[in-house]
Amino acid sequence: QVQLVESGGGLVQAGGSLRLSCAASGRTISSYIVGWFRQAPGKEREFVAGIGRSTYYAESVKGRVTISRDNAKNTVALQMNSLKAEDTAVYYCAAGSPMPSARVRYTDQYDSWGQGTQVTVSS
Repeated sequence: QVQLVESGGGLVQAGGSLRLSCAASGRTISSYIVGWFRQAPGKEREFVAGIGRSTYYAESVKGRVTISRDNAKNTVALQMNSLKAEDTAVYYCAAGSPMPSARVRYTDQYDSWGQGTQVTVSS
């Protein structure tokens, strides 16, 4: 099983940017579908973006967020721009075996999860 560690979270003003990184160890991440999810206090964990052969985005972040993979470094990044207060959450990366594209946004499709990194956007 692949191990995942997120980094790059922090406090940023509304309109600012952050770049989150998900570092994998134990296995090559290129063979996995990797998703970014987030969970705000009192809310369910929700899909943000995913990457396999294609990229996938939640409607709420489309146009503001870019997911990318660096196979040489065994990492997946999430570049977030034009951040809003409602983007405040703990962000998690997750890895799963190849799956139908329609399933990429579901948490139960992923076997490995990182510990999360806090993103706080001040308005």
